[in-house]
Amino acid sequence: MTIPRRRFLSWLGTTSLLGAAGTPSKAHAFSRSRERSDEDHALPVAETWDMSWTARVTGKYKAVFDSPEAHSGAALFRAVAWREQYKEVYGAEGSDTSAVVVLRHMGFYLALDDEYWTRFDVGKELKERDAKGKKWATVNPVGAAAAAGSPQSAKYTISSFLATGGVVLACGWSFGGAVAQIAKADKLEREAARARAKEMLIPGVILQPNGIFAALRAQEAGCAYVMAS
Repeated sequence: MTIPRRRFLSWLGTTSLLGAAGTPSKAHAFSRSRERSDEDHALPVAETWDMSWTARVTGKYKAVFDSPEAHSGAALFRAVAWREQYKEVYGAEGSDTSAVVVLRHMGFYLALDDEYWTRFDVGKELKERDAKGKKWATVNPVGAAAAAGSPQSAKYTISSFLATGGVVLACGWSFGGAVAQIAKADKLEREAARARAKEMLIPGVILQPNGIFAALRAQEAGCAYVMAS
């Protein structure tokens, strides 16, 4: 793995598309959730993308945590902390809060399993250190292996977050970069590489057309927006 952005530009075949995928305005950060039902939203015209997650965003309190950078899983940590703090302050139970995490751009790597992280030196690419801070990370910091033997860390894994009602969305454009990398490394045709890349997604992570789409769609479902990484 060398320069993902360059690879993504090559894969997309245009710079204008990536240019449209900039960070949402900071004016939207911590914006109040729109008090309306998502039931009046248009339905997908095809089944290409799984949008069923929107039906799970039903809590009284809703927030989407946008993660364009990995930062050791900071977005996931903040999403978990937000839910715990709403319970501490307001007595909100699990069903009262709906937390959505969007993994895009360099944050997308958090959606991939330890095999991908080890094989393609993701820790070195992202300058992510291991738990001791001495070597480059060889496993996903929010994957199952990173939390092994630590009950405190276990609740900040993607699998634990999903098990407690969280939603994790991943950028389809960034996924395309992983597909291209696997295709090149294993000399696979695109469809075979895509199938292999899907196997390396952490179970329960839902691909979306791209990360900006996911963040905006979560806001349309009533989530307040937080730039979380």
